[in-house]
Amino acid sequence: MRSAALSRTTKETDIQVEVSLDGGGIADINTGIGFFDHMLEQIARHSLIDIKIAAKGDLHIDQHHTVEDTGIALGKAIRQALGDLAGVTRYADVHLPMDETLTRVALDISGRPFLVFKTAFHTPKIGAFDTQLVREFFQALAMNGGMTLHIETLYGENDHHIAESCFKGFARALRAAASMDSRQAGKIPSTKGVLS
Repeated sequence: MRSAALSRTTKETDIQVEVSLDGGGIADINTGIGFFDHMLEQIARHSLIDIKIAAKGDLHIDQHHTVEDTGIALGKAIRQALGDLAGVTRYADVHLPMDETLTRVALDISGRPFLVFKTAFHTPKIGAFDTQLVREFFQALAMNGGMTLHIETLYGENDHHIAESCFKGFARALRAAASMDSRQAGKIPSTKGVLS
């Protein structure tokens, strides 16, 4: 079973994460940030990865540390669960429509972290959630998950739809990229023979 559990504690946050890559999309999420919980649930549901996250952060200051540190912890857990990457599909891309919004996500589980994020929001907040934190989350996730991740919203008007299309698009790309490819026969999907 490709799974991992880890804890990350700083003076700003205390986070526990568990993932099972070959699960059924079960989510048990509590970060204290309602909209963020909803987005993390989308990752679980549409990647079919079981995700459990319990996060306590300095929300009396703002949501930044909690969102960023959750991205760090989740990225590390996914990377740990992937092991040596033998047999994984590695690459995936998806166009994710959500009503008037269309977002493109391309993912390479390469061991070489990089984020390209070309998504603009029309307002600074979705409810109480700071829209700038969408990029911060994916930056932390990509860097700590060893992923090359490109997210671009091609068009959209509703900020909730724009954010959700990013999370759902990432989930669908992750589901495909992290899946096992029977034709790889347990080989590392790289001519280098290693991904790190």
